[in-house]
Amino acid sequence: QVQLVESGGDSVQAGRSLRLSCATSEIISRRYCMGWFRQAPGKEREGVAYIGGRDVVEYYADSVKGRATISRDAAKNTLYLRMDSLKPEDTAMYYCAARACVNCDGTYCSTLGFDSWGQGTQVTVSS
Repeated sequence: QVQLVESGGDSVQAGRSLRLSCATSEIISRRYCMGWFRQAPGKEREGVAYIGGRDVVEYYADSVKGRATISRDAAKNTLYLRMDSLKPEDTAMYYCAARACVNCDGTYCSTLGFDSWGQGTQVTVSS
């Protein structure tokens, strides 16, 4: 399994931006689907954004579409999630996750279960 460590969570006011980072123990290559998930208290975990080996196709949940960008830096073994125009309903623990999938695209990745998870980073958005 891939070791994942998230960072970048913060308490911010609505309308601001944040960039979350996920450091990985292995080279983020075309062999993996990577995803960002979030879970708010009392709610189910939600898949937010996905990226696969085929970088040209990403997938975003409707709740963040147009406000989120997933990307990765293979040289730094790091996955990112930039969130703009943050809303109070974005408040949650954010997790990154990985699973093996060679040359998969983000849309297909969104249909898969993930087996490597980080410990999470908290994002709190106040109005």
